This record gives sequence, C-alpha cells and structure tokens, in this order.
Amino acid sequence: MGMFESIRSCRMIPMHRGSFRMKIYERENYGGQMMELMDDCDSIMDRYHMSDCQSCNVMDGHWLMYEQPHYRGRMMYMRPGEYRSFREMGHSNMRFMSMRRIMDSS
Repeated sequence: MGMFESIRSCRMIPMHRGSFRMKIYERENYGGQMMELMDDCDSIMDRYHMSDCQSCNVMDGHWLMYEQPHYRGRMMYMRPGEYRSFREMGHSNMRFMSMRRIMDSS
C-alpha cells in the first residue's frame, strides 16, 4: 500500500487542482471594462456585455480562449502571466469571445 500511495501523491503534484482566476480587459494594456473570471464563460457578450477582449492577466490555472462564443473558432492557450496586448502577440485579427478552464481530466 505504501508504494501505491507514494506514486499516487507524486503524480498529483504537477496537476493544477487549485483555483482558476483570470481578469479580462476590453482594451489593450488593461484598459476599458474589466471582469474577473473564475469559471468557464461561453460568451463575454452575453455574460458581461463586453464586445471585445484585448488584454488579460491570468492569475491561476491554465485557460483556453476562443475567437467565437460557445468555444468555437481559433483558440489560444493561456498559462499564468500578463498579456498586455493580443495584437502585439500577433493576434491582431482575433477577438476572444469565450474562455474555458483546462481541467485535470483524471
């Protein structure tokens, strides 16, 4: 039993099992309207009346951001960090309209 328990606990260490937090901003450089997300959002327009998202700050967890509502279109993977301008990252013609958390599947 001891061996199985140690393998199991080691395997759990790298998984993200904590909270998810991300702030999304309407404009570049954290400008305009700001909303804090802690769970999936299938449409920032429907939920927050935001028509655009041009920067974000991922505090906790790993996220996927989608070009269209309801997790459709092209996507971008976001790890914790500051993203001041999607345009400067080479995503000038993309608008991110929905976001979902990358959850541990096991």
